[in-house]
Amino acid sequence: MPAYTLREWEALPHGEGEGCIPEHFAERLAALARASTFAGRGGGGVLEDRRHELRARGVVGVLATNGCSLEILPKIDVDGRGGEARQNAAIRKRLVHMLAVALDLKIETGQVTELDWQRETLLEILIRIFCLKLTDAVRRGMPRRYIVQEDDLAALRGTLDLSRQFTRFAANPSRLACKFDELSEDIALNRIMKAAVAHLFRMSRNASNQQRLRELAFVYADISDVAVSSLRWDEVIIDRTNRAWQELFGMAQLFLRNRYQTTSTGSGRGTALLFEMNALFEEYVGRLLTRALAGTEYRVTLQGGRLYCLTSLDDERPVFQTKPDILIWRAGQVAHVIDTKWKRISPQIDDRKQGVSQGDVYQMMAYAQLYGAPRLTLLYPHHAGLGGKELVHARHRISGHETILEMASIDVANGDDMLGRLRSLIFLDEADATRALLA
Repeated sequence: MPAYTLREWEALPHGEGEGCIPEHFAERLAALARASTFAGRGGGGVLEDRRHELRARGVVGVLATNGCSLEILPKIDVDGRGGEARQNAAIRKRLVHMLAVALDLKIETGQVTELDWQRETLLEILIRIFCLKLTDAVRRGMPRRYIVQEDDLAALRGTLDLSRQFTRFAANPSRLACKFDELSEDIALNRIMKAAVAHLFRMSRNASNQQRLRELAFVYADISDVAVSSLRWDEVIIDRTNRAWQELFGMAQLFLRNRYQTTSTGSGRGTALLFEMNALFEEYVGRLLTRALAGTEYRVTLQGGRLYCLTSLDDERPVFQTKPDILIWRAGQVAHVIDTKWKRISPQIDDRKQGVSQGDVYQMMAYAQLYGAPRLTLLYPHHAGLGGKELVHARHRISGHETILEMASIDVANGDDMLGRLRSLIFLDEADATRALLA
């Protein structure tokens, strides 16, 4: 089955030659993309179906339909040496890392070889990691719980259900209406794992992954089949008895629930695993900042605040609620507001405004007014066009105020000391940074 790979905002032309996609495949992929919750009003939020090409947008992941698949990777500037396959492998690694941080998962990638990173799509790599983790977990034993059972037996087991006994067996005392606890593997967590295995088997196009999933399906043969829409996620309680399953439970949510991604299925349409990079980048940075500032006098809240811009003069009802991406508190006051933007800014030498939209600036000015923060930052992904220096590129004072608005970038392609680099963005002087590092 042909597999195609694109980066964000790149185009794949229609045609029969190398580097092109046949028009009938393009139509199927475009139809699947339009079924996504990220499709938007015009249906082009994932893929723009142009006259002679498909153009990717700010959503990444994999679309798989009858006969072909399309992988969309984020536009992350990795080492350009080694060719396109090696670059794509490096991007997949960084994307998996971002997903692991954003979803608070420990995704071990040590068993995925360099050749696999180059040859397999993001979806197949995630499926392989899930299969390896799940296989290792079931070898140690499935989680079990005591479940209340009711049965009519010849001898008493557990306690007697008096109401059922005297209504059903009043004339037949040879049968006893028993109510008892039984240790069972047919519980919500195992049903979720079975649903994930079945779902991934339909999505995978890799023979090795399909074999692993068939073996796992055999292991879960005695667990009840439950539709994804009917799974009882609320019944799963992760405690000391099943702590080893926490990461697998998180990965099952990644595949089956709509957090950063959407999965679409249907006759003739195919399947999709998609992630909106704006939301993923925001959560990734927010969680890293929370770790970076742990143990300091600063406190981080994500999507907090929720103050309103306006109050109606008619009925005093508030309108236009705000949700800053990241609020950093100090001594009970908002010290810093950070808004993440997954888009590329220009070098200041080329464009004094650096391509920052006027709407984004107005939004930050509203945050300054509502939250009283002395410092605000628009944080973008770093790229090679900005030069070697990441973090703060420009600082501005909001007219008539002492509030500072910064334009900054963070290099997500570089995983070295990410927490330390984010600390250097937050702390205004070296003494503060030293205190944080010693905390």
